[in-house]
Amino acid sequence: MLKKFRETGTVERKVGSGKRLSARTTQNINAVEDLIVSQEDKPRTHRSTRQIVRETGMSWSSVVRIVNKDLSMKCVKRRRAQELTEFNRLAHLVRSRQLLKRYQKHDVAFI
Repeated sequence: MLKKFRETGTVERKVGSGKRLSARTTQNINAVEDLIVSQEDKPRTHRSTRQIVRETGMSWSSVVRIVNKDLSMKCVKRRRAQELTEFNRLAHLVRSRQLLKRYQKHDVAFI
């Protein structure tokens, strides 16, 4: 610290003296953006974070950082869910209509 003060007259860091951003380049950001979002003409073509890591060769943390900071999105883990049958859909519809009948119209907006 003292040596730095004697040489420069200040203890502040030099401009550009920090670590360079190596993974968050515009090229990598564009590549991740193309893979993470489904194409308009091809639905369900998006990739998971792990798939993007495999395809681009970047580290997982770099991909997550690009998604969060540069693309302003969130990484959500896919989960398997039970498929709704026609009977389930009908049961949901009946129960939701019963719930709506219980409350008055001005209360329904809050539900």
